[in-house]
Amino acid sequence: MQSIIVIPARLASTRLPNKPLADIAGVPMIVRVWHRAKASGVGPVLVAAAESEIAATIERAGGVAVLTDPALASGSDRIFHALQAYDGDGRFDVVVNLQGDLPDIDPHDIRRVVETLVSSGADIATLAAPIDDPADYDNPNVVKPVVAWDSGGQSGRALYFTRARAPAGEGVLFHHVGIYAYRRDALARFVGLAPSPLERREKLEQLRALEAGMTIAVARVERVPLSVDTPEDLARARAALAEAEGQQHR
Repeated sequence: MQSIIVIPARLASTRLPNKPLADIAGVPMIVRVWHRAKASGVGPVLVAAAESEIAATIERAGGVAVLTDPALASGSDRIFHALQAYDGDGRFDVVVNLQGDLPDIDPHDIRRVVETLVSSGADIATLAAPIDDPADYDNPNVVKPVVAWDSGGQSGRALYFTRARAPAGEGVLFHHVGIYAYRRDALARFVGLAPSPLERREKLEQLRALEAGMTIAVARVERVPLSVDTPEDLARARAALAEAEGQQHR
């Protein structure tokens, strides 16, 4: 199977305007994510850019971008339209949707989500990491997947995703990591579906797939990558990456 990574990006973020172009230790965030995607070795990397400023930034870095309609409703719609423009002949049959606000995602985790899709036979694959801060159990900004794990606890099938604490009782709770691998026909089906009732209620797009009977495989990873959604997140990312890169040069 041939894989491609598509990174959706737009400037009109409500909580952090111009987020993809935010400087993190001298490098725009979208370029950092692009570098991580390239390092995974999964396949070509394409940025689905809602604005020409994002496309120009990626092209200056040596990457490839496709301009998409800023009015598209979601990142999934954006990657699908970019894919159709870039690969109308259908050469790539696995499509990775990598969020553009994960500047320190581990390239190994990108490979892991593709391997999980291929080995599971599911329509979609994604990742989850254990929650290590009890304060996040009831944090609505931390999405929790409810997973039927296999006996080894390393992979499983998603039953639900929620912003509430779930499942109830004793045991590990998991934090959903914002990366998906789709079979190409599954992506086409997904973007053709109308938003579902649970999706609208939880404000979680992946519930549309589950309500439509699509299968989502989940692989366990041990670390949640930095996710930049607010000015406070950006400050933390700047500090963490500046420190990490300073240590590399010592």
